[in-house]
Amino acid sequence: MKIIFIKPNMISGIPGDSMEPLVFAILSALTPPGIERCLYDERIEKIPFAASADLVALTADVFNAKRAYQIAHLYRQRGIPVVIGGFHPTLCPEEAGQYADSIVIGDAEDTWPKIISDVENKTLKRRYVSSYPPFGMHEPDLSIFRGKSYAPISLIEFNRGCRFSCDFCSIRAMYKGKTRSKSIEDVLRDIDRRSRKHLFFTDDNFHSDTSSLKNVLHELAQRNLHWSCQISSDIIKYPDIISLMSKAGCSSVTIGFESLDRNNLEQMRKSWMEDDYKRVINIFHDNGIMVYGTFIIGYDYDTPDVFERTLNFALKNHLFLANFNPLIPTPGSPLYMRLESEGRLLFDRWWLDKDYRWGDCVFRPARMSPEELTMGCFQLRRSFNSTRNILARFPGLKLTKTNLYKAGLFVTVNFISRRELYRKYGQPLGDSSSAHDLNFEKGKLVECT
Repeated sequence: MKIIFIKPNMISGIPGDSMEPLVFAILSALTPPGIERCLYDERIEKIPFAASADLVALTADVFNAKRAYQIAHLYRQRGIPVVIGGFHPTLCPEEAGQYADSIVIGDAEDTWPKIISDVENKTLKRRYVSSYPPFGMHEPDLSIFRGKSYAPISLIEFNRGCRFSCDFCSIRAMYKGKTRSKSIEDVLRDIDRRSRKHLFFTDDNFHSDTSSLKNVLHELAQRNLHWSCQISSDIIKYPDIISLMSKAGCSSVTIGFESLDRNNLEQMRKSWMEDDYKRVINIFHDNGIMVYGTFIIGYDYDTPDVFERTLNFALKNHLFLANFNPLIPTPGSPLYMRLESEGRLLFDRWWLDKDYRWGDCVFRPARMSPEELTMGCFQLRRSFNSTRNILARFPGLKLTKTNLYKAGLFVTVNFISRRELYRKYGQPLGDSSSAHDLNFEKGKLVECT
């Protein structure tokens, strides 16, 4: 038996910042011995569609769902069964089920062995639903990445889920508000078996609970590593933890600031404000940790002056990196359901629509036009990433906290980020060539739950 794992590309072209898709290392480790398996990552290589297989397994999020469906179609035409898992099939099972022989709803660790058995017995089911069991006991099979050109960063998983309930977020919809953690022993096993010296914790929020976080940090402090993570701004309540993060080798953190407007934050179900954000950034900078801030533009209280205000905040506070995203309602989120009920969506399914382009506004904002939101975010991104402003944001940290490693990281990542912005902007999702295109417009709108 042979299994092909595929990571679809979002748009045509080769990104310059692709990291190892950890999910396939996990699934490979759970695959019984004797079964041949290989990975094709379309972000860094071409998919050999003529290759034989007994099963093709794809992962899909909302931005690469269209391409996942195109790939699935090509294999199914040859009679090869296709299973699709990930966030998008979990939140849009009826839609995804039209383009695959089988879908996985939720995590795959507990369903993958059953899928393999059913394929061998030719009894593959239309759906497999996870019970969300404990995870992380099996060491990921990193051999599946051998010979592939990924960014020199090792991905480590500690937690899944998030304890917050932001209305734009699909994470809570995926995990129903539950947060689960791997054992400290399994986390350290994965860390110690990585050869690269920069780690990225894939957790949506590294601060799941204070006790386990401190335990991991104490262990990291005994290793000569550099690492980054995503963390919530409420970590400011624990300055001792931020100090410990610095001692443990943390180079940068990603924080979702989202908005500088109190009314927007309340609408998002968030509570932090601009003055709090300044304190958060300062305490990280004081500890020699760079801050990557993310912002969402287009909530109901945003007016066209939001672009200049947000840019000034990001520059004044010397953010390491920043994402200024036009508000994108993802299926399954409370935000999507609200905008749909208010009749404000510009597309039935923007992620499949032939007219959608990366960076486009997909709904009617309350206090500006869709065109103003689209162009305002692009200009904001372009200005923040200009050479002049990249240099103005450096070093950001106090000189006593800056070293050659962080300086190199700052310069390298900023110029890669700028290159990727211009590469992606205005591009259609999926492969728009006639050979790979599907007529997604023929099917009637499928409700996503």
